[in-house]
Amino acid sequence: VQLQASGGGLVQTGGSLRLSCVASDRAFTARSIGWYRRAPGKQRDMVATISSDGVTNYGDSVKGRFTISRDNAKKTVYLQMNSLKPEDTAVYYCNAKMPAPSGALWDFWGQGTLVTVSS
Repeated sequence: VQLQASGGGLVQTGGSLRLSCVASDRAFTARSIGWYRRAPGKQRDMVATISSDGVTNYGDSVKGRFTISRDNAKKTVYLQMNSLKPEDTAVYYCNAKMPAPSGALWDFWGQGTLVTVSS
C-alpha cells in the first residue's frame, strides 16, 4: 500500500492550493482515502475523507473551504483548499483505511506535505 502526497507550499492568506495523493492499485481499494494534518505542537486532525463510493466527510474547521475529490482512472485523491488561513498551516498526510480480515480498519500513511499560510 503506497500513497504519494504532493502539492504543498507557501501561500498567502486567502489563497488556494491543491494537494494530490497518488495511490497504488491496492491502496485505491481502501474503504476510504483522506487527508489529515498536524500543526506544530498539536495532535493530528482529520481534514477530509472520501469513501470508495464517493461519500465525503470534512472536519468542522474546513467545511465550505476545502473540497476532496477522487479520480479513479488516475488513482488520485485531491484536496482543493481555498480561502486558506494561517491556522491551516500544517503538515498534511494522505491516509488510506484498508479493511482487515477481522473487520477492523488498518491505517496506512503517505509522507507528509507541508502547507504554510502566511498572514
